[in-house]
Amino acid sequence: MKHSLQTAFKLWIGLTLLVIASLVMIYIRNGTAGLNLFIQQWPLSNLVVTLASTSITWLLLGALLYMWANEKINAGNAFSVAGFFLVMFIYLNILRERFRYGDYAYYIEAATALLNHQTLPDTYLYLPLWATVLQFIVPLGDQGVLAILWTVNMFALGVFYFLLIRVLERYQFSNRFAVIVVVLFILINAPIQRTLGFVQVNLLVMDLIFLSILAYPKNTILSALTLALAIHLKTSPAVLALAILLDLNWRWLAWFALSFLVIAAIPVAVNGISPYYDYMNNIAVLTQIPDTNFHDTSFDSFLRFLNPFLGINILWTRIMIYTGKAALLFATITVMLKNLRNQSFVIGENKMLNALPPLFVLMTLASPIVWDHHGIFVTLSFLLMLKRMEAPAMWIWFGFAYFLEFVLPSFDFFPWSYGRLIAPMIVLGLMWFTASKNEASRFFTNANQWFAELAG
Repeated sequence: MKHSLQTAFKLWIGLTLLVIASLVMIYIRNGTAGLNLFIQQWPLSNLVVTLASTSITWLLLGALLYMWANEKINAGNAFSVAGFFLVMFIYLNILRERFRYGDYAYYIEAATALLNHQTLPDTYLYLPLWATVLQFIVPLGDQGVLAILWTVNMFALGVFYFLLIRVLERYQFSNRFAVIVVVLFILINAPIQRTLGFVQVNLLVMDLIFLSILAYPKNTILSALTLALAIHLKTSPAVLALAILLDLNWRWLAWFALSFLVIAAIPVAVNGISPYYDYMNNIAVLTQIPDTNFHDTSFDSFLRFLNPFLGINILWTRIMIYTGKAALLFATITVMLKNLRNQSFVIGENKMLNALPPLFVLMTLASPIVWDHHGIFVTLSFLLMLKRMEAPAMWIWFGFAYFLEFVLPSFDFFPWSYGRLIAPMIVLGLMWFTASKNEASRFFTNANQWFAELAG
């Protein structure tokens, strides 16, 4: 068996080198026009994405053959390795079938504006770091930038898979139970599909947040740096710093402040201070939008719909929006303090791990705009409830919320689109009702034990 696998891997290497050599020879002889003779583009396909998807899939096959032939796969990692390749192969095929992609166009538009010393467009709603980085690849053109960002997103998906497993293990999930949970979570997940389909930065943000969680408190610098980077990609993760404030870890806070300022200085060094003014202006304009969008599942979007429907003055609508978010803040802090007091999610660990689950809900819903792909930010809020659910009624409520957030496709019907506004609040309520129960649920205990015995 080992000899056959080694032969298969050598054959893969030979075929790979043959393909590369043939492409080089064709290009030397006939240039780009010669390559076009050997490549056809289907009318409903994006050629760059097709090539990237095929190349990554082929490289993953080589990685799998190498690991198998060199006995890198064993009883200890077989579940996680199998899950990784299952997730990657499925998503590479799903995304290859798309021929239109979304939000990366806004990134290119913003990066192009910076490159031309122009004002950031009002469609760019992030701190200027991402656009600053991308301006260096703008000369590659629309398809070149798409190819790079698409590939980065696929890499981020693979990293997300392994980091989420590690985070769940830190919350006392056994390895194999964590793998099963993560595979099922990723394979049927509307926010992840939307994130990848729009070439959004959400997976990069979550990877940085997970790294920050895993590095804390042992590696203060890495933990602070990665959270600071996440905030520069999307401002909302700043809420999560509250979890570490509760630990009064002044060394972490000092490194976080320093990291944030150093990263903030990069756009200033390249483009000056004006992109930050543009960002603040764009955010100010965003809070004044009078209409609604059924893909935007924020308090703002939901309540703005009531203006024309019920004839409510926009001033009162904005008062209701701020009142709703203030109530969400109060509810989040109340649940967080109860979780801390009862050590609801992890016993005997630092305060951060027990404080984070409700804060992810606040991080997501407090934003003035919450697209359906932002549901990825409440990943831990939902998955960690597997430790807490006991009564059948709570399982029903949890299942309903999970269905609304992750299973239901994205669509445009009022009020059903706003299920993704309701779902995180249901989970926040479940955190409150289950916080007093110190021990983990029977489901979680039995599943952990069963998978541990299966590993043996």
